[in-house]
Amino acid sequence: MALWFIENPPYLKRVEGSRIDYIGFSLLAIFLASFQLVLDKGQEDDWFNSSFITRLAVIAVVTMIAFIVWELSVKDPIVDLRVLKDRNFAVGTLLMTLVGAVLYGTIALLPLFLQTLLGYPAVQSGLAVSPRGFGSLASMIIVGQLVGRIDSRLLMTFGFSILAISVYMLSGVNLEISTSTVIWPNIINGFAMGFIFVPLTTTATGTISREQMGNATGIFSLMRNLGGGIGISAVTTLLARGAQQHQALMVSHLTPYDPAFQERLRQLHEALGANGSVTQAYGAIYGVLLRQASLLAFVDNFRLMAVVSIICVPLVWLLKRVRRTGASAPVH
Repeated sequence: MALWFIENPPYLKRVEGSRIDYIGFSLLAIFLASFQLVLDKGQEDDWFNSSFITRLAVIAVVTMIAFIVWELSVKDPIVDLRVLKDRNFAVGTLLMTLVGAVLYGTIALLPLFLQTLLGYPAVQSGLAVSPRGFGSLASMIIVGQLVGRIDSRLLMTFGFSILAISVYMLSGVNLEISTSTVIWPNIINGFAMGFIFVPLTTTATGTISREQMGNATGIFSLMRNLGGGIGISAVTTLLARGAQQHQALMVSHLTPYDPAFQERLRQLHEALGANGSVTQAYGAIYGVLLRQASLLAFVDNFRLMAVVSIICVPLVWLLKRVRRTGASAPVH
């Protein structure tokens, strides 16, 4: 139906006779499939200690290099990478990749924190995260009025700044927080996204010719999704390894020579009563230690996301200002 009813605009008519780049398409498909499997299964299979993950990583790297070389040499590439010569588009694509990593990484962390450490059921954790949409809706309305009147780089700077603040607010979580402690940072987080996505998209593609627009937006969307996959994989790996590191540091205090530990052990043994045992008291304390170690790993990840957001601020100013007057023209 798409072939029957959708027509190319006049400026694309000239490429209708070009051939489909099947080799480029195949290389891209193999690269993306193997890379996504590495990201999805890496932590589960202990990364490169797994021969399966190692083989997939080699395949991903080889096909990625082959894809880049092929696309830069073929006459009619399926993805024209030459568009990345445009500074605005190259920087914008990098920023969108980082935004995808922060956005999807945060979305992956929050429900995991709420369900594993606070014991929220899936529906309640979803409701706690969902107000992000209200913030996005409000900011989209505001940004729609501001784009074209205010320098987009100022809008993005504001967006990345409050994104960093919202993620850093989440690093203040503990095991006794209320739902509102999660809801408000989520609303601010969603509000920040409106000030990032709209100006970033218009600025990154503002210096691209109409003929290249379809190709450019495809690369733009692809890198956002790849950034999201990298972000989710990174935070889950850092979460598991961070919890192990904090556990190793904290367990050194569970010794007979630590007065606080001995006092807590005595209290638990008394609370368990005649039917309790020292082993059960040790188990209860160790369970608390595991939860605290996991909590600190979540805090570390939220702080890392905040740092990545702040790093994006100076990158914004590598973009050239774009003013749209019929045809796009960069303004230095």
